[in-house]
Amino acid sequence: MKQFVEQDYETLKQKTRYASWAGLKLACESQGIAVPSYKTFCTAVKNRPALDQILKRQGRRASYELDTFYWELDQKTPRHGDRPFEIVHVDHTELDVESIASTGQLLGRPWMTLVTDAFSRRILAFYLTFDAPSYRSCMMALRECVRRFSQLPQILVVDGGREFESTYFETLLARYECIKKTRPPAKARFGAVCERLFGITNTQLIHNLRGNTQITRNVRQVTKSVDPKSLATWPLAELHQRLSQYFYEVRDTLNHPALGQSPREAFETGLARSGSRLHRMVPYNEEFLMLTLPTTAKGTAKVMPSRGVKINHVYYWCEAFRDPGVQREAVPIRYDPFDAGLAYAFVRKQWLQCHSEYYAVLKGRTEREIMLATNELHQRRRNHSADFTVTARQLAEFLQSVEAEEKLLTQRLRDWESKDVRLTLTKRPLNESDARYREADVPVASEVQQQTEVITIGEVYGAF
Repeated sequence: MKQFVEQDYETLKQKTRYASWAGLKLACESQGIAVPSYKTFCTAVKNRPALDQILKRQGRRASYELDTFYWELDQKTPRHGDRPFEIVHVDHTELDVESIASTGQLLGRPWMTLVTDAFSRRILAFYLTFDAPSYRSCMMALRECVRRFSQLPQILVVDGGREFESTYFETLLARYECIKKTRPPAKARFGAVCERLFGITNTQLIHNLRGNTQITRNVRQVTKSVDPKSLATWPLAELHQRLSQYFYEVRDTLNHPALGQSPREAFETGLARSGSRLHRMVPYNEEFLMLTLPTTAKGTAKVMPSRGVKINHVYYWCEAFRDPGVQREAVPIRYDPFDAGLAYAFVRKQWLQCHSEYYAVLKGRTEREIMLATNELHQRRRNHSADFTVTARQLAEFLQSVEAEEKLLTQRLRDWESKDVRLTLTKRPLNESDARYREADVPVASEVQQQTEVITIGEVYGAF
């Protein structure tokens, strides 16, 4: 009986207990051995270690629920840190609500990138976009964190997503001495801080909005009259505004059951106990903004006389390139993923703005839209030439064509709706009305006074 439990029942075939017992019965009768009853066999199965049994029958992910619970990130690190900004979690989720353009066209469900402090459970920053998680979402979320608090975390906990493995993301963290810790794959407990916040946000706010997607969990119940896509009401900018109010004013002042106080109180108490740590301050200035912009694989480009620097098959020019001492020299470059008409070159110890040779066409076009247009051009010419390369002129002509307008209209609407959100994140830094920010002597971080009013969740829902 033990042999059949281990070698016949506990296998990836996932046989039923009755089928395995039937095989045991035949084996016993053929050898003239007394057959144990089915009830005895079921008792023997139940007495086996549950973790090992599920691991053998369903694999390691299914057995994770019964695996040992680890309370710490490693043996010597407190699971939530000893102070604010010591351990910060970053993660993405697709919100359970359909969003529309200001013109009324359905654009789909937006993605939210959340940055939260593990010690105080305070929301440090968030970013909304229609694009799937990418390095752009990570950079914009960190921009917002620095804009609000003039500081980056000591330890940043992320999952195994490709956007967290990008060169731009790694370079930014290395520049400001941030340690990146990657959560083990398929082990959700390590990201419980963010995952719990996603659930609370959906329960308290998103599921109370018109056009939420709760009913789509039961697809058979969805009819035209209750389809979230036909009930969608919220443009991205208005949704971002309400989420800001919920995260920074409402939830920030509510009592947290794990803390016994509000996240804002825990944050301020932790800062008072651990000190200002002014050496960790990050000014929201040109240097920081440039480090959040992407560059090419090489990182530099040669300055060509009368043409400028070539970035992603497009030439960019500024008047500083007329200097004979700069021409034919390799200079560091950066480009704006939200405006293909602009790029930046490091010349004469300063970052200078460069304009594209097709600025009138590429102005305001995002990297995502350019990528879609380039893929479409490659798809068209694939059957004509195996060595076809997209030139800047072909790309500009394609973007101006009527057919391109039809192909890229949805992406253009999504980028336009996201523009207001990006403009909000590029405002001057906020003032936290905290002595440690005044002592840090960061001029740009003390010019705007942000006054907030504490309101209840009921008042927010009433506004909706």
